[in-house]
Amino acid sequence: MFACPDRIGRLVLSLVVLGWAALGNLPGANAVDNEPRPQRLLLLGQGPDGHPQGSHEYMQGLELLQKMLAGEKGLTVEIVKADEPWTDGPEKLAQADGVVVFLAQGATWLNKDPKRRKAFEDFAARGGALVVLHWGMGTKDTKDIEPFVNLFGACHGGPDRRYKVLETDVAAADHPIAQGIGDFRLKDEFYYALKRAKAADELQPVLRANIEGNWEMVAWAWERPGGGRSFGFSGLHYHTNWEQPQYRTLVRRGILWTLGRLDK
Repeated sequence: MFACPDRIGRLVLSLVVLGWAALGNLPGANAVDNEPRPQRLLLLGQGPDGHPQGSHEYMQGLELLQKMLAGEKGLTVEIVKADEPWTDGPEKLAQADGVVVFLAQGATWLNKDPKRRKAFEDFAARGGALVVLHWGMGTKDTKDIEPFVNLFGACHGGPDRRYKVLETDVAAADHPIAQGIGDFRLKDEFYYALKRAKAADELQPVLRANIEGNWEMVAWAWERPGGGRSFGFSGLHYHTNWEQPQYRTLVRRGILWTLGRLDK
């Protein structure tokens, strides 16, 4: 007596399922599943902010930065235009491991939307890597300073903020981020005498610039008390300064340090 077609079909399906299960137990079959998930880095920029051409070129700078990080194994880098209202921001942050903020008045931008601010706070609480460049650390309004420094460590904020355009000497500090940079000279607009978080006693200078006879911190690294790392650099006003190998090394290594990739 022959089995009915339905019984034959069920038998074939059972054999197929058993076959796949057996294959799943073969060595290397789950190699993809066992691979660590790539780290996700968001590069947040904006369109022109009214500065002269050749300065505050956020998107062009981030395109260069993406190319500089292209060879990093296990790292996916996404450029995101974060002009208002940026409604998908909290969702993107929830899926990211690191964020670079390179846009206009970043401290004001962060606090403009309560959901955005909460998303950044949650991101930091789970140890996310935070990086800020130039005007991305800025605000003209004093009320925006404290929420920002609690995340990034320092801020160019308030009506008494200090900045200067000059050609000057720049010196690297003794920190893993600054390895291979050394001392150099160039023209930039540096923010200095930055506002700091109350908990940022362990904030470490990474780069100093000679401004009016004082060696002022213009880049820093911070091991946040609650876990995670933050890095900031107040230079990069001029787009052409990306041509400086010291700048490219500084920013690239700053990002890798916040992601824990210099520890390996």
